[in-house]
This record gives sequence, structure tokens and C-alpha cells, in this order.
Amino acid sequence: MTEMTESSVRAEVRTWLEAHWRADCSLLEWRNKLVDSGWGAPHWPTQWHGRDLPVGLVPVVDEEFARIGAVGVAKVGIRVLAAATILTHGTDQQKQRYLRPSLTGEEAWCQLFSEPGSGSDAAGAVTRADLKGDHWVVNGQKLWTSGAQKADWGLLLARTDWNKPKHAGLSYFILNMRQPGVEVQPLKQMNGHATFNQVFITDAIVQPDQLVSREGGGWAVTTTTLMHERRSADGLRAWGSAASNKPGRIYDEERAETAIALAPYKWYPNRAGRIELVMPRARATGRIDDPVVRQEIAKLLTLVKSAEWTARRARTAQESGRPQGPEGSLGKLAASHVARAAARVHTMISGADALLTGANSLLEGTIAEILVSVPATSIAGGTDEIQRNIIAERVLGMPKEASIDTDKPYRDVPRNAAR
Repeated sequence: MTEMTESSVRAEVRTWLEAHWRADCSLLEWRNKLVDSGWGAPHWPTQWHGRDLPVGLVPVVDEEFARIGAVGVAKVGIRVLAAATILTHGTDQQKQRYLRPSLTGEEAWCQLFSEPGSGSDAAGAVTRADLKGDHWVVNGQKLWTSGAQKADWGLLLARTDWNKPKHAGLSYFILNMRQPGVEVQPLKQMNGHATFNQVFITDAIVQPDQLVSREGGGWAVTTTTLMHERRSADGLRAWGSAASNKPGRIYDEERAETAIALAPYKWYPNRAGRIELVMPRARATGRIDDPVVRQEIAKLLTLVKSAEWTARRARTAQESGRPQGPEGSLGKLAASHVARAAARVHTMISGADALLTGANSLLEGTIAEILVSVPATSIAGGTDEIQRNIIAERVLGMPKEASIDTDKPYRDVPRNAAR
């Protein structure tokens, strides 16, 4: 077997792209060809649309795609988490059914973890899945589900055994979001956007082959999904990806796809704090000459650089082939600290004017939207408190937090939700 090196991989992908890339074909036609070649997800196994490429060589492939202007596989939204989870825990039948349309963008996904009574405590789910005959029947409510209104499939965490302890009674399913019994309602946020939804599930059907892993093994699968989610939330990369502005049918279709997919998330840069606006605003207002403001700006930029280094260490671990681990929580927590520090600095720079919205407000209300959006960074994907627990227990090796609900049947655990 020929050894994979940077030069050999670069030569091979460049040759393939130059022979097959066409900007005048349809997006779906190209992505199917890409999936068949294995260059769309080259680090995946050859059996499942990849080329068994070491993760550290994937940037080489990305560079060649960028050089020629070639479009990649679909990478926007929860489909990335779904594919990674199914690739790790799914059966061959599930990989055969779901991986390809996730890469081509033909099917969209959402994540059904959080509930009204158990937000960051995902293991406290009370949505139930009961085995009746040859299928599962699901009843419950999920909350803060982005993309649910457009999703074909949902990653569902549900309780299948109330007589087992909290984590042991959970199972992980693939839920058909288009079936009767699944109702999606949007949630209006205080920043005016409606990115998230609540999902009511009433007697929805899940077939046996849509159980991921095994009955009662749902928490391990959920942990995989969350680790991938947290690793992508470190703030170094923009959410999703920008489409090319080049002319051509494939670029037109990619732009349309990206615009639709990212429309609900256009406020995400503001929830991260908009660091890039700090220095221009400080100079424009003259606050750059205030020693107290300068000190807070210096603290913020120090946090940003520290978070960047932490994120790059995680990237290096990923590129060296190490599996997803708790280091994602470090990046997630760092992003929260950066966002809050940025909101504080923006307030110091703009004063009471930071609260104004409308056409005549600061940057047409951008500063105000930053202030009301930043708190979401400390909540989405697991609260700061959850991340601190993970870091303490799994990184620092500290004793686990005392709990009253992990060693008894879950039906006997007091909670603020109906059974």
C-alpha cells in the first residue's frame, strides 16, 4: 500500500479535481460524484464514502478545493453532527441509508435533546419511547431545536426504561420529522429572531432499525454528538460556511442553499460578541484614550488570543487523529467568557446609547443586539456550569459532583415534569 504523504495526496486530489470539476453542472450532480470519489469526506472509511485519509492531511484536500474553486459536500447545520454520530455508532444499514444524503445535502437534520424540564441536563429527558409490537411509540416535548421546521430527520434522545437509573434508561433514535404526530412551533427570541423551535411529539412512530446503538445505550451516543458540537463552538470558525460569489450554475445553487440554511442564524456573530468592532468603535468614540476602557479592551484581546490558542490545540489533536474528547468544553467555556467580556467592553464604549435600536441607533442596532444575544453563548450546547463540571471531572480528574438521581430508578427521582 502506497504511503500517504502531503505531496502524494495533493497530487492525487489535484489530478482528480482537474479531470472532474465543472462549475456548470448541478450542485446535486457534483456532490454525488464527490461522494462516489471519496474526496468529499476523505477522512471517513473507504467503505463509507471516504478514503481513509489521516485527519492531519484533510487540510491539504481543502487547499486544493479552494485553489480550483470547487464546491464541497454539505456542511451546514446539524447534518454534520448527525453524520459524525451515525458514522461512530450506527449500524451498516443506517450508514448506508443516512450518510450519503447528509453529504449531498438532500436531507436536513435537527437535534432533539433539550426539554422544558431538562435543558442542559440532557440526561434528565422525560420524553418516552415505548416498544409496542414491532415499533417504538414516542411521546413528549423538545425545546430549543434549531432547524426543526425544515428537518427531515431528528436525533432523538428518549427514555425507554423508567426502572433504570437516569443515564441507563435512555435510548437514541432517528425520528422521521415529516410524519403525523410531530408538530413544530417557532420560538420568538428577545433579539427579534426565531432560530429555535419547540417540538411536540404525540404517538410518533420509530421503526426498530432507527434505534442507534442499543436500547439503553443512548447516553454514550449523545455524548458523541455533544462532543462534536462543543468542539465546533470554540469561536474560531464562523457558523456554517460562506458560499462563493463566483458565476456558474453550481455556485448559484450553493448560494441559494446556504442563504436558506443560514437565515435563522444571521445573529450568531453578534452572540459571539463581535470582537472585530471593538477597536474601530473605541477609536471612533474617542474612548480609546480612556485608561479604564483601554485596560478592559486589553483584557478582552488577551482572552481572545488565549481562546484561539486553546482552540488550535484542539484542532491539532483532531488533525493527529485523536478522538473527540472533553477539550471541546474548554473552547466552549472560553467562547462564553470572551462573549461576555466583549459585551462589557461594548457597553463601556457606547454607554447608554448601546441600548438603542432602530435606524438611527449605533450601527443600526447592532450593539444592542450584541448585548441581548451574548447570554445565549453561555447556554447553547450546554451551560457554562455543565462545561466546568466536565472540565473538572474529565480533564482535571477531580471528584464527581454529588448527585441524588444517578443511582436509583428514574421513576423515583423528583423532578419538575410530568412522567
